[in-house]
Amino acid sequence: MIRESEKVISESEARGLTLRLIGGIGIWHTCYSARIPPFKRDYNDIDVIGRKSESKAISEFFTDLGYRANQRFNALYGDRRLIFTNSGKTVDLFFDDFVMSHKFNFSARLSLCKPALSISDLLITKLQIVNINEKDIIDLFAIFLDHEFGNEPCINIQVKYINRYTSSEWGIYRTFEDNLTKALNFLPKLSIKENLNDILKEKILAFMGNIEKSPKTAKWKIRNMIGTRKKWYYEVSELQDHA
Repeated sequence: MIRESEKVISESEARGLTLRLIGGIGIWHTCYSARIPPFKRDYNDIDVIGRKSESKAISEFFTDLGYRANQRFNALYGDRRLIFTNSGKTVDLFFDDFVMSHKFNFSARLSLCKPALSISDLLITKLQIVNINEKDIIDLFAIFLDHEFGNEPCINIQVKYINRYTSSEWGIYRTFEDNLTKALNFLPKLSIKENLNDILKEKILAFMGNIEKSPKTAKWKIRNMIGTRKKWYYEVSELQDHA
């Protein structure tokens, strides 16, 4: 899948298309730690995001590469998301908005970095997963281990940028905090050197502390009073309505 992802990005760029890798395979391309144990893992598909304005050209591009469209899925969600398959390889393509447990508009961020989204946006795609699993947590560790906090989108975790979401949307804040806590609880189960364990713990705690102390909007405070009594995330069945 790694080689195929490289082909997809290089050939799409040659056509003048804007495609960026997201998810685990995007993290592989931006985090050296994701390439070696214990953070190394298998990738079963290629997740990408592109511009909705280029949707027709992008669809033709994947057809030319030998991919076949998932007719049923694409008929339902084709204006915002498409799936293509080719000999066991699957491409999951989003347009502008990344919508899973939460919704994020990355259209203004697509030109910042390549071949993947910015470090912060890759982190967001993992932190937003309500039912986060072990592979997702390992991806989080690779990001925190390899990248410092700062302002450069292609090499740093941009805390102020991420806080725009966590300080205005209580639901995003809740999911991020829950998943960071889960990551800390999982850390002792991972067989890594003690110094790396300490580095990860320190960075995650610092990140959580910054989220906590960042001033919250009135909208956030009102939603906070309701808390978890009301669902704060999307179910898969709701994606068509909220994407």
